[in-house]
Amino acid sequence: MNTLQVAVGVVKNPEGKILISLRHAALHQGGLWEFPGGKIEASETAEFALARELKEELNVTVTAATPLITVKHKYPDRLVQLNVFLVEQFSGEVKSLEGQPFKWVDSDELERYTFPAANQPIITAARLPHYYAILDDADEALLLTNLQKILNRGVKLIQARLKKLPPAAAAGFIEQAYSLCKQQQALLLMNSAVDCPVEADGIHLTSRHLMDLVARPENIKWLAASCHNLEQLQHAQNIGVDFVVLAPVLATQTHPGAESLGWEQFAELVANVNLPVYALGGMTESSLTVAQQSGGRGIAAIRAFLD
Repeated sequence: MNTLQVAVGVVKNPEGKILISLRHAALHQGGLWEFPGGKIEASETAEFALARELKEELNVTVTAATPLITVKHKYPDRLVQLNVFLVEQFSGEVKSLEGQPFKWVDSDELERYTFPAANQPIITAARLPHYYAILDDADEALLLTNLQKILNRGVKLIQARLKKLPPAAAAGFIEQAYSLCKQQQALLLMNSAVDCPVEADGIHLTSRHLMDLVARPENIKWLAASCHNLEQLQHAQNIGVDFVVLAPVLATQTHPGAESLGWEQFAELVANVNLPVYALGGMTESSLTVAQQSGGRGIAAIRAFLD
């Protein structure tokens, strides 16, 4: 069975709203909402096909498109590969040139709409930011200062990795941190190594805790995990983890002797799963472009957002 190659655009306007359209009832997966795009012709690149489809269907002229995620999905009657791009730079007033209804919706509203099954990883990727900051407790006295630095940089996704703090101290800090994050509309995830009940936006599983699970825990808003190999990545996908961190991509100060993956192996591993993946290990903010070109959703780092 040949794989149908499709170019898909997550078009986001300056207000942060995302463009979705309704598939015609007569089409495959008809009557469901989708992110606009279409089939890639044999002579086209994915970027060219996306630009052509958006112009033909919605009067949108793409100025720049950034790789977001690649999704491979098997329907009963066909295999598809969705080559998805984030389009934040475009011109033209959106018009339905082929008669399909369309809407601009907030990213957090996407889950209210019924999409084809292959679109779920795209919805998750569209809701996630480029950067994932890891707040480490190597120096307890700097925790609040470092959190404020991260928030001041505009980072909207943060993991509290508090592996050294006593449970009572960790709980007290998280109560403060969660309030600060909510004020800045940032998500705060707790590392699963922290053994104390706290209110947060989700859990980030260590790779050991990930492999111990046979199903996604219930009532978790956001579930992330640390992965180092293909087995862990596939297990994360199988139990329904929302996104993962894959490490170490480059050499790190935290684990100077650890063997790093390098970008080529990172890309090969990411291509095997339909998950948003953050690159971790030796990252700086300028690593974002190569991470995206290698199939990653973005970068994760401890130090990069503190400098």
